[in-house]
Amino acid sequence: MSTIRILPEKIASQIAAGEVVTRPSSVVRELMDNSIDAKSDRIDITIKRGGIDLIKVTDNGTGMTRDDILLCIERHATSKIETTEDLFHVNTLGFRGEAIPSIASVSKMKIISRTRDDMVGHTLTIEGETLKSIDETSSPAGTAIEVKNLFYNVPARRKFLRTPQTETNHVQDIVIKTALPFTHIHFTLKQGEKILTRLPATGNILHRLSSLMGRQVAEKMLQHTNETPDLAIDVCLGLPEFARKRGDRLFVYVNNRNIRDRFVTRAVIEGYGQRLMKGQYPQAVVFITIDPSKIDVNVHPAKEEIRFHDSFKVFRAIVSTVESALKSINHTYAGIGSTSTFIGNTGSHYISEPPAMEFEDDQEWIFSDTDEKDTDISPKKDLPAVIGQLGNSYIICETERGLMLIDQHAAHERLVYETLKETIAVSPMASQRLITPIQIELSAKESTIALENAQRLAELGIELEHFGGNTFLLRSYPAVLDTVNWNSLIPELLLELKKDTRVREILFDKILSIMACHSAIRAKHKMAREEMTDLVRRLGMADLPTNCPHGRPVFKEITYTELEKMFKRIP
Repeated sequence: MSTIRILPEKIASQIAAGEVVTRPSSVVRELMDNSIDAKSDRIDITIKRGGIDLIKVTDNGTGMTRDDILLCIERHATSKIETTEDLFHVNTLGFRGEAIPSIASVSKMKIISRTRDDMVGHTLTIEGETLKSIDETSSPAGTAIEVKNLFYNVPARRKFLRTPQTETNHVQDIVIKTALPFTHIHFTLKQGEKILTRLPATGNILHRLSSLMGRQVAEKMLQHTNETPDLAIDVCLGLPEFARKRGDRLFVYVNNRNIRDRFVTRAVIEGYGQRLMKGQYPQAVVFITIDPSKIDVNVHPAKEEIRFHDSFKVFRAIVSTVESALKSINHTYAGIGSTSTFIGNTGSHYISEPPAMEFEDDQEWIFSDTDEKDTDISPKKDLPAVIGQLGNSYIICETERGLMLIDQHAAHERLVYETLKETIAVSPMASQRLITPIQIELSAKESTIALENAQRLAELGIELEHFGGNTFLLRSYPAVLDTVNWNSLIPELLLELKKDTRVREILFDKILSIMACHSAIRAKHKMAREEMTDLVRRLGMADLPTNCPHGRPVFKEITYTELEKMFKRIP
C-alpha cells in the first residue's frame, strides 16, 4: 500500500495560505498591493479588533468584470504575468496569483467590484473556498474586499494571534510602510469609525516620513540621490544622534516594494561608518530603483525578499550614496562646518546639534589655523576657549553658542586614527626600531594567527619575531604610537585579523581603530591647559571631529538657550 498520497485541495490551499497569510497585517498588505496595482488614487482600510473580526480594503482603481471576479479566487490566476519570461520583468507589487485564494481559504470573504466602463458591478461571496453567490449590485467604480473572521476554520492558527491591540499596531505599521513611496495616493486606516492613520496625497515625502518616524527625526533627515543608467539609489537618512538599538526603523524599498534585506542593511550601516556605535542602527529609508530583469522577486510567497543579480554593485552604490549624504552633515564644533540640507527645510542651511542656527546661503564657516587672512574671506569663528578639565576626563570649553564638553579620550582617539589612516594611505607605516625588543606571550591560537599574518602586521609597521613556542619579540612598531601596552594590544589585533575576512581597506580600518584606542589619552588622565588647547585646536582640523573611530560622540554642546531654559529664565 502506498504511503504517499495527494492532499485534498482544501488542505493544500490552507498550507499555501500559511505562507502568505500569517496575521491580519499580512492580509492588509496583500490587499493594498492589489489596490495600488489597480492604479487607485484613494485606498481606505477598515479593521475591527485588529483585523481579526474584519478587514475591509476599498479602492477606486480599475475594478473587475464578473468573469475577472470569478477568476481571481482561483489559485495562480493573475493579470500581472503570462509567460515564464514575465517573471524576470515584474514591475507590479503583486504577481503570483496566490493572495486572494489563500485569504479566501481561511476566512469569510466578500468581493464587490465594478469597472469604469460597466453600468453595474458584482458581489461575490465565498467562505473557506466555498463559493456562496455572485450577484449584480450597484457600486462605485473600483473594488472593495471584506475579510471576516480570519482563521475561523483553522482554530490552531487563530489561537496564535496576539491581542487585538497588538494586531492593530502591526496593521498600522504595515499600512504606513506600504504607503510610503506612493505619495500620490490618499490612504486612510480606521478601527471601526475611529481614524487611526490618514495619509493625504502629497508631493512632499516629509509627511509620510513623519508618520513613519516622527516629525523630529523626519524634519532633519538628509536626502541624497545617486543615479546610473540601470540603477538609482535615493536615501533619506536620520542623523546619527537618532540611532537606535534596533533596526526597526531602517526601511528598504526596491522598485517601491518594501522588503527586508540584511545585505542592504549592512550597506547602509557601512555608509554611516564611524558615526554609529557598534550595535546601533540608523533611522533611514532606502529607495532602490533597478531594472526588474536585474533582480529576482520570486523568492518567497510573502514577496518580502528579493535577490540582486549583481549584489556587489548594489552594495557599493548604497554605501557611496549614504557616505555622500552624510558628508554634508554640519557639525557644531566651534559653530563651523559644511552645510547640509534637510528634507524639512529645503534650501536652508542648518546645523545638526542643536537644530536652531541658520546661516546665510552665501556664507561658509571654516576653521583656519593660519594667519593668511588676505587669502581667506570667509567669516571666522574663534576656537572653543578651554576653561578647564572635569573629572580629569572631559575638557570644558566656552563657545559663542554656550558650553561645550569634549571627551578627551574620544577626541585624541579620533586624531590618532586619522594620523594612522593618512600615513598608511600614502606609504607603508613608518616604524620605530626598538633597541631592546618587547617580549610578548601569546596563546597557541594567537601564535598561529601571528605567524599566518606576519606580512599584514608588517604593513601596519609591526614586526613580530617568533622566539620559540608561544613567545614573540616585538622588534618595531608604528612611530606614531608611543604610549601603548603592547602585551594588551597585540592579542586584540590578532583576534581582529582572525575573524575579519573582508577587503583589505575595511580590515585595516578596523585595526587602525583598535590601535588608536589603545594609544589615545585615557580618561582620568590629568592634562595641562596647553595640552587641552592643542587638542581642541587639532580636533577642529579633523575630517570627522564629531565621533571617535568606534562611533562614540566626541563632544556635546549646551547652548545658552538650553541653559536659560534649564534655569527657568525663558519658557
